[in-house]
Amino acid sequence: MFVDELELVVRGGRGGNGVVSFRREKYVPKGGPDGGDGGDGGSVFLLADPSRHSFLDLRYRRLIKAADGSHGRGKDRHGASGADLLVPVPLGTIVLDLDNNLIADLTAPGKKALVAAGGKGGKGNARFATARHRIPRIAERGLPGEEKIINLELKLMAQVGLVGFPNAGKSTLLGRITEAKPKVASYPFTTITPNLGVVKAGDDGSFVVADLPGLIEGAHEGAGLGHRFLRHVERNLLLLFLIDLSPEAYPGPDQAYRMLQEELSRFSHDLAEYPRLVVGNKTDLTDTGQQLESLEKAVQETEGVKTPVFAISAATGEGVDDLVRYLFTRVTALAEERAALQKDEEVVKRVVETEEKPLQIKKKGDVFIVSGTAVEKIAAKSDFESEEALLRFQNYCRRSGLDKELKKKGIEEGDTVCIGQEEFTYYE
Repeated sequence: MFVDELELVVRGGRGGNGVVSFRREKYVPKGGPDGGDGGDGGSVFLLADPSRHSFLDLRYRRLIKAADGSHGRGKDRHGASGADLLVPVPLGTIVLDLDNNLIADLTAPGKKALVAAGGKGGKGNARFATARHRIPRIAERGLPGEEKIINLELKLMAQVGLVGFPNAGKSTLLGRITEAKPKVASYPFTTITPNLGVVKAGDDGSFVVADLPGLIEGAHEGAGLGHRFLRHVERNLLLLFLIDLSPEAYPGPDQAYRMLQEELSRFSHDLAEYPRLVVGNKTDLTDTGQQLESLEKAVQETEGVKTPVFAISAATGEGVDDLVRYLFTRVTALAEERAALQKDEEVVKRVVETEEKPLQIKKKGDVFIVSGTAVEKIAAKSDFESEEALLRFQNYCRRSGLDKELKKKGIEEGDTVCIGQEEFTYYE
């Protein structure tokens, strides 16, 4: 099964709690606070792995969670940080948030993308000791890890994309020029998932070819199977239009070529400008000469001399060697051109940045909902079972102006205040 779209929930590990502890050793009077900090939670990374070809192994893992940090201990012992989680994904994976903003584009082997950061560990009471406050009985809780919903999309990394109507012979050609074993049959839509194959061009090198499910008219609007995989050709350096030359082919070669052009251009204007070549297939059948002339005329009228036309038989191998040599030469040149452009041009990447949320108060009935990055963070860190921690939080509310803002909203004693996951009853 080929899975090229996936929604995942990713969550960083929670930070460990700091600890309240005091040094107690014989012959060491007034040992003082020695509570250690909690360890940071692990983060979730996506890792581009060439051995992966779809999201099948992630299909049933709806929640991806990194390890939590360990709690601090006495004698100034800090908790261990949680291990980061590396999730392997195929090359060509695009990571998007729910607003369709780009988080990462994993096109290079070994490239990593941070998708959920771990929470910071809480401070132990040794960190709160000062000259004026020598015996602090306060420690922070660890912060929860970042949690978000991400969408993964796969665009296959292949240099050549085979594009054509069902039964044009794409799978037969792929099997002829590579070691791939695609399913081949005489009925439409034999290929229902993309197939990749490596073509060896003698001792000079190799390139990757992708066989995509056949297109039909209206594919850009969702008709047939091919529309789901049209985005895969956006990664290709070169498109190979494979046209059926057999006398009984429908649509005919000239019409098939024009329809393929139309479907690609309607799906993406960029695809209409992609380098391409046209290959007429099934020359081993009788009466294909006139069909080939019709195809060459249609290409000449549309593209001029810049688009070459080859005639082959994928079944017998006729003309295939010349096609492979041309493909290797053309792909090598296009790869060098693209590398030069990427080196010279400044690549602008959209980065989703976490903005600091300002303090806001919303009233729902008798409940006052307080939000804001700073106040939510200190509420999450505070251990409200500790009287000293509660006093520290109350002082923060006064200094930050939260008390004044609540009074402006008309808060009264006994009303409920919610800050993040915490809930309080308001008293003067």
